[in-house]
Order: sequence, then structure tokens, then C-alpha cells
Amino acid sequence: MKPGLLLSALPALLCLVAGSAAAQSQVMADKVAAVVGNSMILYSDLVQTSKSLIEQRRQQGYTSDRDPLCEALETLIEQKILYNQAQIDSLNIDTGDIAIMVENTLSQEIAEKGSQAAVELYYHKPIFDIRSDLQERYEEMRYAGRMRQEIRSKSSVTSGEVERFFKHLPKDSLPIIPEQYVYSQIVRYPPSTEDAKFRTRERMLELRERIMNGTKFEVLARMYSEDPGSAIRGGEMDPMPKESFVQPFADALAKLKPGQISEVVETEFGYHLILLLDQVGNLYHCRHILLKPQFTDSEIKAAFTTLDSLKQEILAGKLTFADAVAKYSEDKYSNRNGGVATNIELLEAMNQGDARAATTKFLKEELSQTPEVYNALKDMKPGDISDAFASQDMRGNILGKIVRLDEIIPTHTASLSEDFLKIEEIALKKKQDADFETWLKNKVAGMFIRVDSEFRSCQFERPYLLK
Repeated sequence: MKPGLLLSALPALLCLVAGSAAAQSQVMADKVAAVVGNSMILYSDLVQTSKSLIEQRRQQGYTSDRDPLCEALETLIEQKILYNQAQIDSLNIDTGDIAIMVENTLSQEIAEKGSQAAVELYYHKPIFDIRSDLQERYEEMRYAGRMRQEIRSKSSVTSGEVERFFKHLPKDSLPIIPEQYVYSQIVRYPPSTEDAKFRTRERMLELRERIMNGTKFEVLARMYSEDPGSAIRGGEMDPMPKESFVQPFADALAKLKPGQISEVVETEFGYHLILLLDQVGNLYHCRHILLKPQFTDSEIKAAFTTLDSLKQEILAGKLTFADAVAKYSEDKYSNRNGGVATNIELLEAMNQGDARAATTKFLKEELSQTPEVYNALKDMKPGDISDAFASQDMRGNILGKIVRLDEIIPTHTASLSEDFLKIEEIALKKKQDADFETWLKNKVAGMFIRVDSEFRSCQFERPYLLK
């Protein structure tokens, strides 16, 4: 296939006159390396992706003998296939952080090449076209990732399959389970929640009045919204079915016409203002502003005082930890099992409600995702109870808690009886990998893929992609 040169006349002339290696690389940068269905993969795509792969390996501390451009080409062919299927299946993605990724990449390119003009010369495009290309590239990656998740989520393993997998697993292949922690907790929210809610609602009413008086909704969203994913986009959310939103939000949304702004809406996440931008069928495209109740120092200390008193009663033998949990803990995920902490709240937040994935054992790196809990536990011995400290639930609501370290499980070789979930995770991943390969081979068989002759000698991990 002949390379398609997408060069404007003046930059091309400058490159030819210069006669430099940079000019030669630009001719290559516009070459079509492969065609997948109706999509092209340019040489410049390979260069950018190979740089990302090399940097990723560097951060992870390993190297590869594979040609970076060949590795990038295989990655992009797979990505194009997944992206095309995601479009066919009309999948939705969250694009809230893509604008940040684009700007970070542009900043890095400008730093490497010395100036914005140098970047524009290198790509033979004005900066706004480069920004648009990056936006499309990152959206394509996000769609491909979403499609991959969809495919892998359809795989499952039974208990019998896990047992058979473990039975045939070589002993030297059994995973080593790092040190784990089991702990219990008593959780209290600040007692003056109604006062904090009132203050927050008043703030939201002030914002609504400013909008009605002419201030742009998106300006206030960027300034005040506590939803980081949408705030950077002026509160804009991707079009989604009404059922994707929590009930009060969905109910308010259904009452709006394009251009209308809701009254203040209370949900489990806080208080919202909603601006409906558009509705196509059951897809609602909107902006929102989120404010969460904020507590004063004295209100937070009130929760700590209760927890500190409970700790003293437990240590004095006047109250058992389990009784204190049953009477006083306000965490619905642990107050019915003696306060033993689980990952159920996290699973629900990730829309992974499978009870089989629930566990009471936490690795250090898992605990480090909630630093305040890890800092409380790291120097404790089994049976110790911490002082009260501030934390947040998965919805970002402030709370206080005390924790008791119940058990430290030392590093050990996985066993089916003690580490069934870990063995199941490994067995499921193997099943998902196999099912994904089957899906990909079937898609490739019915899809037009053409790789430029220069790259047909590449050593792919999936040779069938070089058909």
C-alpha cells in the first residue's frame, strides 16, 4: 500500500530544504502502517504508542526484546478491533478525565521538543488539530478498554472448576500470599448532620440564584462542584440512560426539558443542581453541580468524643467491642457482623456486587488506598484498639472511626482452604484470557486487516493479526 502523505505545502518544503532526519521521520509519520476495517493506523500512532509502552515498562522495572514499533502495531490492531465493536454495541464510556490526559500529553510533547511551534512542525498540524487527534486517540483507548471489560465479564468459573484448576496447578506455580490484615471498626458520623445539610442546601440555593441571574452553569460547576470527574468539564456528564443515575437524581432529570435547571436535589452523594442539555430517547445529557455537607471542627470532634468514650469503656471491660458495634456503629456494612471490615462497600462502588468476591482479609497495598486506616493499623498488635481518627466512606462523606486489629496473617503459599478467593481469581483470569482469545480470533476472521509490507515481518504474540 502506498503511504498517504498528509503534509501541507509549506512545512513539507521546509523539511525538504532542511534535509534532516527529522524531515525523514515526518514522511514516515504520515505513512499508513495498517488498515483495520475502515480505520487507519498511521506511523505516527505507532511512534506515540511505542513511547508509551517503553515508559510503562520503565516504570514497572522491566524491558522487552520485542521491537517497540511491532509491539505498538499489535496493540493498536487489537484496540481498533475492540473500538469498532464498542461502536457497534453502542457502549458508553466516562470521558471526564480525558481532557486532563490530553493536556498532560501536550505539555510533555512541548517540553520534549522545546516549544509549541516545534510540536506543530513535527506533526505538520496546528495545535488544535493535535489536541483533537489526542482526544480521539484517548477516547478510542477508553472504548476499547470498555469493550474488553464487557467481553471478559461474560466469563465465569464454578467452585468445581476452581478446585480442578488448583489440583492441576504445579506446586511451584502456587502464588505466594503477602501479609494480610483482618480488622474491626466502629464508625460514627458527625451528630449535627442536619445542620451541615442545611448549610449546604443554602449554599446550593445561592448558586442556583446566581445561575438564574445569568452566571454560566459550567463556570460555577468548575469553581464549586465536588464531583472531580465532571467539574473539570463544567459539570458535563456523558449521555446515559436515566436508570444509570441514583433515584432522586433520575426523578429530577425526568422532569426537566432541555435548557431547564432543577431545584436542589438531595441524594446519598450530597446536593445537586442539574441542567439538562439534551435528551435523545432514553439518553440524558446533562451538567450537574455537587456539594457535600461540610462539618465544623467542633462537629467532627463530637463524633471523636463518642468514639474515645467507647474505647475507654471497652478497655475497662464495661462493654465488649461487639456490643459497642451493635449499639453505636453507623456503618451498615459491618455493624451486623461484630464490626469486622469487608470490601463489600468497595465492590458496590465498582458495580461488582458478587458476594463471592467479598473478603475480610486486606493486603498492605489494599489498606494503603485508605491511608488513615493503614496508618492506624500498621504499628498495632492483634487486640489493640486505635484512637479515633477521621476518614471517609466511598461516597466521600466525612466520618470518625476506631479500629481494632484482629489478626495478622503471615506471608504463605496459597491453599484452597485459606485462599479460595485468590485461587478463584487466578482461575477466572485464565478462563477470561482464553475466552477473549476465542472472541478476538472470531472477529479477525470476518474483518479486513491489511498490514503494510514493512511491518509484515513483525513477531506478533498473536500471529493471526498479521493475516
